Amino acid sequence: MSNSHIIDSPEALSRLYRAPGTTSRLKVHGFLSEEMQRWLAHSPFFILASHGEDGLDCSPRGDEPGKAFRVLDAWTIAIPDRRGNNRLDTLHNLLVDPRVGLVFLIPGIEQALRIRGSASISVDPDLLADCALDGEPPATVILVKVVAAYVQNARAIRSAHLWTDDYRKACQDVPGASELSGTG
Repeated sequence: MSNSHIIDSPEALSRLYRAPGTTSRLKVHGFLSEEMQRWLAHSPFFILASHGEDGLDCSPRGDEPGKAFRVLDAWTIAIPDRRGNNRLDTLHNLLVDPRVGLVFLIPGIEQALRIRGSASISVDPDLLADCALDGEPPATVILVKVVAAYVQNARAIRSAHLWTDDYRKACQDVPGASELSGTG
């Protein structure tokens, strides 16, 4: 492929697309509106993207609504870092670069809520106690200060048939985690 086919400036990119509509430009908020907070109260799953010395990383997180994360106020989300594989990829990344991106989903709902922010790692005893699950506090809590929050339209979720059985597979039809990681 020739370098003449590579887009290398915002101007060159803008020539290929229409300008965003008014709704698209106005939908970004620097805080979590009351409606967004009510929507988030129903979300059991999100993906947390971070950047560190080894590059970009995306970490899926989930639990019952209200347990995977907590909205503390219109500008702050608390994410208990539950014990997992102990690789600590996201936490190490946050020590290098606090910028994060999050995508929240609600099963059956064809919108996503996207958030960009700046994260820190807290060991505040009161916060750890507030984020305890079955009496077990997390080792740390990731605090995300919201910089931008907006709804993502339904097109991608609808096109993927994410909440229908159209593409649902049985476990035996796809490689398992040990096969994918080469450990099994």
